[in-house]
Amino acid sequence: MSKLQHPFSSQGKRNAGDTALERATLALQMGRPDEAERLDAGVLRANRSSTAAAVVLGQALLIQNRPAEAIAPLERAARRGNDPKLETLLAAALGAAGRRDEALDQLRQTTARRPAFPPAFREYADQLAKAGRLDEAIAVAESGLQLTPDVVELQIDLGRFHLGRNDRARAREVLLRALAAAPGRQDIQALLARVMVFDGEYAAAADIYRHVLALQPEDAMTRVDLGICQLELGARDAGEASLRSASRGRPDILNRAMHSLASASHGRFFFRPSVAVKFLGG
Repeated sequence: MSKLQHPFSSQGKRNAGDTALERATLALQMGRPDEAERLDAGVLRANRSSTAAAVVLGQALLIQNRPAEAIAPLERAARRGNDPKLETLLAAALGAAGRRDEALDQLRQTTARRPAFPPAFREYADQLAKAGRLDEAIAVAESGLQLTPDVVELQIDLGRFHLGRNDRARAREVLLRALAAAPGRQDIQALLARVMVFDGEYAAAADIYRHVLALQPEDAMTRVDLGICQLELGARDAGEASLRSASRGRPDILNRAMHSLASASHGRFFFRPSVAVKFLGG
């Protein structure tokens, strides 16, 4: 008998499944979740016990804003073992589908396991913060950092939660520590600049925003923040130009720009929103 594998042998099927899973994963990374879902569905039909395929399908469905559909395949896969990545993704789907209590119960179990899985702590803290339970979110993030002190993302989350409680001193302390660990991270710089804005340090914040925009010129939200700083510094023309630039073709940014224009000490107030929209070029 030949030692060559028959093309329809279990090894042949496994290799075909691996190839399809790799293609599904690549489609997901390339921003094509519908294609990833289609390819991955075939993998799961051939091998319903594939944890990796369940993860890809869950991610594809969540990206397409279909969390309720992601729950069943993720639950089936999660029952087969203690995979923290799978459990965290399941909790994300539960939370997005409005089943937050179940999500928090799952995350409580996952974060109790060792070794620690930092994304589970991040998801747990984030869901608590969204529920308005900021003190608990801070406690979870801090416990995650005690176990995995080098995870910069947890430091960023902690800084954001402290800022949400208006504890700007602690937020600044945490974010400066995160920036020292990852000096090139623009998201840390932008969040630190927001702390500075709240503390009235508009010139220092504006410098940070300009640096971020030099690297990411399409970041409309940061351009709005720069506009706020410019208005507060009395550079009215520059501030209004920044808000116009950020709002152009971005209806999702328009309300923030209008509010910024009206609330700044050197801004403008319009009695009719339509006039403000026209002024900003929206």
